[in-house]
Amino acid sequence: MPRFWQKIRIDHGWETAVESVLRERLHALELEDSGALGGDRPPVKASLFGPGAGSAPAALSGCAPLQNKVHALDGRLAGALADWFAGVHAVEGVPGTALRAALPAGASLVNREGDQFTRYTVSFHAPDPADAGILARQSEIDDLEERCRALAQRAEATRAEAARIEGRLAGRMAALEQARDAVGAGQQEKHNAQIEALKLGQALERYRERTAQIRDEIGVLSQEAERDDLRLAESKEALTRIGEEIRGASEKLETVRAGYVAAETALAEQRVRAQQAEREAQDAMFGERDVSAKISEIDNSVRMIDQQIERADEEVGRLTAELAVDPVPAVRSALAAAAESRMGCEKTLAAARDTVEAAAGALRALEEQRLKIENSLSPLRERINELRLKEQAAQINHDQYEMQLHDASADEARLAAESEGAARPSVLQGEITRLTQALNELGAVNLAALDELASGRERKGFLDSQSADLDEAITTLEGAIRRIDRETRELLRETFDSVNRHFGSLFPVLFGGGEARLIMTGEEILDAGVQVMAQPPGKRNASIHLLSGGEKALTAIALVFSLFQLNPAPFCLLDEVDAPLDDSNTTRFCDLVRKMSVQTQFLFISHNKITMEMATQLIGVTMPESGVSRVVAVDIDEALRIREELAA
Repeated sequence: MPRFWQKIRIDHGWETAVESVLRERLHALELEDSGALGGDRPPVKASLFGPGAGSAPAALSGCAPLQNKVHALDGRLAGALADWFAGVHAVEGVPGTALRAALPAGASLVNREGDQFTRYTVSFHAPDPADAGILARQSEIDDLEERCRALAQRAEATRAEAARIEGRLAGRMAALEQARDAVGAGQQEKHNAQIEALKLGQALERYRERTAQIRDEIGVLSQEAERDDLRLAESKEALTRIGEEIRGASEKLETVRAGYVAAETALAEQRVRAQQAEREAQDAMFGERDVSAKISEIDNSVRMIDQQIERADEEVGRLTAELAVDPVPAVRSALAAAAESRMGCEKTLAAARDTVEAAAGALRALEEQRLKIENSLSPLRERINELRLKEQAAQINHDQYEMQLHDASADEARLAAESEGAARPSVLQGEITRLTQALNELGAVNLAALDELASGRERKGFLDSQSADLDEAITTLEGAIRRIDRETRELLRETFDSVNRHFGSLFPVLFGGGEARLIMTGEEILDAGVQVMAQPPGKRNASIHLLSGGEKALTAIALVFSLFQLNPAPFCLLDEVDAPLDDSNTTRFCDLVRKMSVQTQFLFISHNKITMEMATQLIGVTMPESGVSRVVAVDIDEALRIREELAA
């Protein structure tokens, strides 16, 4: 049975005062009927209390009743509190003489330390080893439980925050990986860009060198072009002069040709005259000879003119050929030859650079080999320095020991003979260090050790008794836990079997056949899970995830109604559970709801006409105006009665 101290709570700081007043009554047990004791007296000190109402404690000027510091968790303790704390008042520190003189007979004052004061007596409180600190520990337990709940809430909030932070961390890590990839790609691009920039720099340098060469070549070509322009101008002037000469010769030729035509005409006339005047041939012999001579001269002149024309044509052809010859291709060929020469020089330079780079690589390899050798020599040098330092330390120790032996006038030969079988100095030094440390740990002689030992033994006895009480309480709690687990297993098994049986019977009603059952997953029923197996008619599915939306809804309805069969509730609210059902399934659902409405009142929200037909009261929400809702209620029975009256 629960003790009296387990049913009360004390204001912080007044636990010792309440323990001082109640003492063994802290362990009082509740007794419904005090007359039932009869002559059966307990063999040990014990206190009992019965349920009852108590009166308000009387107040004293300057002091509050101690009963106000005590709060009962059960209203039936009010009578016992009023009896045991009657006339007891709480006071801070040691009350004055005037306050004590004002106390009525039988009244007392109690301070936080548990000391009690009456008008003429003082009782100093000493804690009882069996009851000391029970109320304080109970208060601490309550505070710790409150702190545990607060810490549990904080831990849950911290877990949620940690989960959120982990999610953010995962996102940040993914972003970091992407950033790292981007940085790597950027570094690769930067490296490629640096290589490309180096190549472009080298190409730019070559371009600049080539540009300087081309500028020099252009200067040379410009000078040559100026000379060619002078020669071309001279050729044009000569061509103009020759053209004028040709035009003059052409005019002379035209004149000669005109004379030749006239001569031909005259010759024709003469021939006509000669034919007409054969008789005058002899007379005209001399004239004819003269004309023949003139014709010969003219022919010679024509031949000379033709020769001059041929020479002019040759001169024009020569000048035309000179003009047709372009000096730029020759310059270009010279430039190409120079470029080929430069390419050869560049190849020679590249070969020389490769040779220099190979020599530099060999030099770097030799330098790395030299560094490796120096790095391998560094530990050896350090080791040599350490050995030299150890040698110097050993020599110093040897000199010190030798000086100590000399100061002690020791027989070195005898010590050498005895030291052959003795322990090593390091072992002896370690033993000396251990003994010195042990002596230091012992410290000075503690004269109060016996009193401390007695106090420690007394404390150990007290702790042993508390440990025995705790072991007994643990045994009792473990037995209660085992009993609760056993009863829980039995109740859970009965509940599971009942729900499974109802589920197996309601499922075929809703589906018109098929089978369904609940399967417990796990060997321990308290930790096991529950798996739902549902197979509508004509299906052999292995999981409810393979069912359609309407089939899942009907399965859930069957499971919920199975729970209602186990413990029927006065009301059941269904929110559009028939939305995914077709007409046939809706009809079976309505039949089952109508059957179960004998024990439970159903309130359902639906847009299905078949479901609304089984309702006895319809309540609708309409919006005749924008933003204004109106409730419309229809009593089905009253509506049917009115329809029958109208039909009659």
